[in-house]
This record gives sequence, C-alpha cells and structure tokens, in this order.
Amino acid sequence: MGSPEPSKPPGIRISDADRERAAQRLHKALSEGRITLAELEERLEAVYAARYEADLVPPLADLPVEDTVVAPYSSVPVTPAGPPVVLRSGMSTIKRTGRWQVPARLRVQSGMGSAVLDFSEAVIGHPVVEIELALGAGSARILVPEGATADVTGVVATMGSVTSKVSEIRTPDSGPHFVVHGTLGMGSLKVRRPYRFGNKRF
Repeated sequence: MGSPEPSKPPGIRISDADRERAAQRLHKALSEGRITLAELEERLEAVYAARYEADLVPPLADLPVEDTVVAPYSSVPVTPAGPPVVLRSGMSTIKRTGRWQVPARLRVQSGMGSAVLDFSEAVIGHPVVEIELALGAGSARILVPEGATADVTGVVATMGSVTSKVSEIRTPDSGPHFVVHGTLGMGSLKVRRPYRFGNKRF
C-alpha cells in the first residue's frame, strides 16, 4: 500500500506588503464613496487576517481592478498593520498634547465632543501614522511637527469642512506621514503645524 498523497497547499502565502496594498485599496474605496465606514472596518479585519492570496479576494471582489504600478516613493505611503488604538468619548474633548507615545494606528471616536491631537512634541516611531476619525458633531484639530506630511483625501465630511495646510507629497527627506480618513458629521477638520505665542503652542 503506497503512502498517501500530500494534500494540495491552499495557495500562495501573502506578505505584509500585500496586506498593506489591499488595505490601501479599501481606504481609497471609502474616500470614493464605494463602501461605508462599517464596511471598511469589516473588510480591513479580513485583510489583516488573510494568509493566502485567495483570502484577499472576498474583501476586494466588488471593487474596480487596478493595475499594479510601481509608483514613486512620495505616493506610496505604507498603511500600518494591526488593530488601532481607540480614543473614545461622548461629549467631552479628546486631547493628546506634549510628549506622548504615538501608535501606528489611531481611531478617534466621539458623538458630540471634539478632538485635539498635537504631534509636535510627541514620540513618533513610525514613518506612517494612520488616523481614523468617526466624529458626530465635534471637530478635530491635528497639529503635526515640522517636516511632516499629511493626506486627508480619505476624510468624508457630511456638513463640515476639511482643511489641511500641510503638504501631502512625501519625499525621502520628509518627516512622519499622516494618513487621515473617516467621517465627520457637522464638525470640521484642520491639519496644520502649531502656532506659537511666547511659550504657548496652539
């Protein structure tokens, strides 16, 4: 009696870079209005749990097929992997200032409160920081350090406004890159470098 045939492998294993490219496609689909924020979260969970090529098919199946293009450094921010650190409040203000440790991914969630994220003196150990906003009536102010860049194209504002005074184009000499996406209800988003008046920063 011969030995049993080895089982057929389930497919090609994917890399972290493959997961990051898939996640980037999902964020783009959100910014284009193709999927909702709830769908983004569900699909990102599947992408980060994927082990084989076939695992990436379901979360991307109904999205337009994009050609794989080797893009310049400045246009290919790598989406951080892993679950986000969640900052949550109801009506109070979410505030992070001074010297604080910045995670690779942040989710800021509030019903009526506002959010102030000051990264100008923070410890940032990641080349890319992803910030997901889920704000109802509150506004958000993001202060980034000198040399940083920020992409806010993934933010959907229902009745509010989105303003960025920071370049979104990365270069090899740039500082940390912030990828901001998510939804705003009635509030606004402002991304800028901090203003200084004497010893005060705002």
